[in-house]
Amino acid sequence: MMNALWMIPAVLFVLFLVFYLRDRRRTINGFLFNIFICSAGVMLITAAFLSGNPILMILAIIPIILFVLLLSFGGIALVIALLINAKILIQKEGRKFSNYLTLILGLCILGFLILSLIQPVQFLPQEVQLLYSGLMFILLYFFINLLNFLSAYFLYQFNRPRLNQDFIIVLGSGLKGDKVPPLLANRIDKAIAFYRKQEAVTTPPTLILSGGKGSDEQVSEAHAMQAYAVEKGVPMEHTIQENRSTNTYENMLFSKQIMDKLRGSKYNSIFSTNSFHLFRAGLFARMAGLSSQGIGAKTAFYYWPNAMIREYIAVVVMNKKRHAIVVGIVLGLSLLGMSILYIAK
Repeated sequence: MMNALWMIPAVLFVLFLVFYLRDRRRTINGFLFNIFICSAGVMLITAAFLSGNPILMILAIIPIILFVLLLSFGGIALVIALLINAKILIQKEGRKFSNYLTLILGLCILGFLILSLIQPVQFLPQEVQLLYSGLMFILLYFFINLLNFLSAYFLYQFNRPRLNQDFIIVLGSGLKGDKVPPLLANRIDKAIAFYRKQEAVTTPPTLILSGGKGSDEQVSEAHAMQAYAVEKGVPMEHTIQENRSTNTYENMLFSKQIMDKLRGSKYNSIFSTNSFHLFRAGLFARMAGLSSQGIGAKTAFYYWPNAMIREYIAVVVMNKKRHAIVVGIVLGLSLLGMSILYIAK
């Protein structure tokens, strides 16, 4: 019986590999990886207890204890970590709304934990309790979706493009006047490092510096990025400006048009961005019809939590129709149940 049950994680692992190797830029990769890990963990723990071996049984108890501790204290620990991170981020990056996401999330989780302890819903009418249950299901849905996103993001970091690229698309991210700020400089530096690495073994790639001119910028991002790359030693003839784009999707689309014009459909390309932006940029590359994978520049650790919240929100918006259908069905069923209970009274 146990041998037959082992087929479940085996099949899930094969399914995960098929999807992951076919295209690493998909959220479903995270979902398949998570259910494989969960099924394999359950099977290992079950096998340890059925074996009767005391050492294996003790080892099997450890993850169970850790899981219980996570359920008991993980929420409080997460709130504390988010609030501390918010303080550090605001001190280092300034007081703008986009830097308050960790603070907002921390306060929301704290409020949820307090409500879970008080359980005010028990004092509400039965039909309202049904709506409350629907809202909790929606929160659970987005929590699972977040775990899938984080896993897909984590798996994408292992992407290692070959040294046979014809182009490297460097994604813009805003200027300070006519100068390249540190965040954008990291993206260009990452592309240059790959350029140097490939140059040592074969023909170097061409850098496509992608970014238009914002209303508060003196020059286009592409112009400033090209000047930065040339200053770092990249020959001018190995750089191209793409100066029309205003967002990541356009970065990919307009860069593809340049590459198609120069090389037809037969070329290899990658893109360079910051590590926190890597997975979502890959989704936009896929939408633009590019097979390009990404390389990610390192990001300061304190910046990562806030950036990942922003990235997840953006990915949810990209798939808003699917999420709206799920939320609509759950709320619709909850309201229908409320109506039936109200009529029954």
